[in-house]
Amino acid sequence: MDLPKYKENEKTKYLAENLERLLQEEAEILELQQQEGMEDLAKTDLQNIETQKKAFIDEIEKILKEEEKEEEFPNEIILEVRAGVGGEEAALFAEELAYMYLKYAETKNWTVRTLDESSSPLGGYKEASFEIRGKGVYQDLRFETGVHRIQRVPKTEKMGRVHTSTASVAILPIRKKTNVEISPADLEVTFSRAGGKGGQNVNKVETAVRLTHKPTGIVISCRAERSQQANREKALAILQAKLDEIEREKEDKKYAHERKEQVGTADRSEKIRTYNFPQDRITDHRINKNWHGIENIMKGQLDPIIDAFGQI
Repeated sequence: MDLPKYKENEKTKYLAENLERLLQEEAEILELQQQEGMEDLAKTDLQNIETQKKAFIDEIEKILKEEEKEEEFPNEIILEVRAGVGGEEAALFAEELAYMYLKYAETKNWTVRTLDESSSPLGGYKEASFEIRGKGVYQDLRFETGVHRIQRVPKTEKMGRVHTSTASVAILPIRKKTNVEISPADLEVTFSRAGGKGGQNVNKVETAVRLTHKPTGIVISCRAERSQQANREKALAILQAKLDEIEREKEDKKYAHERKEQVGTADRSEKIRTYNFPQDRITDHRINKNWHGIENIMKGQLDPIIDAFGQI
């Protein structure tokens, strides 16, 4: 029993303080028990205290287990989509993937915020990032990281030929604990007008933040908040998540031979899935499984795919 630790945790502090009070009462009654004629009364009081102690300890352990699970599977992620090979068709595909995940988020009652987006001249996303919060969000979407490939006949294709394009997806968990320290000296921060929707504050005040991590070259842009400071904090959180994932990938690759179960490498350069429109088929290459009804899946009906990974 680590009372000081329990008292430092805001979620268990109240329970720990009550437990501490009971321990003090228990010590006093044990001392009282030594007096002649007080044995039976003390015995009853001690039994009551033991029952209360067990209730408090059980509740503390339950909270700590939930925290451990949330640390492994956080309820907040950053979803990034980026157009890959295929020009404008890749940008359109990137936007369709984002739409698919955001519609799925609606079905799960998760909250979604657009953090940044860069549109292609003819429509679609060059890249975009979203914050998604909700119970089970990382547990459900953690296997979506990687390169997604689409095969279909573009609307602009006059000869009816099937084109292949790609877009990459990254699912970045936002964890409360981190092993990677970010030095302020390693950061370059610039501000600009956010642009787009949002009224005068967004358009005329330099609230958008562009953050560059010089050692890795990672660049984060955020314009979702209405102040520079809030956007800077959000950009730092995203950078922290990216650096944590880089470290995790290094560890996974280092110890991959020791892992009993592994679905791909979670590397965003790995081609994980193909969306074949002419054959109405989605294939995940990691588990060699196919699904039909591609139009419905692209509208957010992802449960069959999510469930298949949940059984691994």
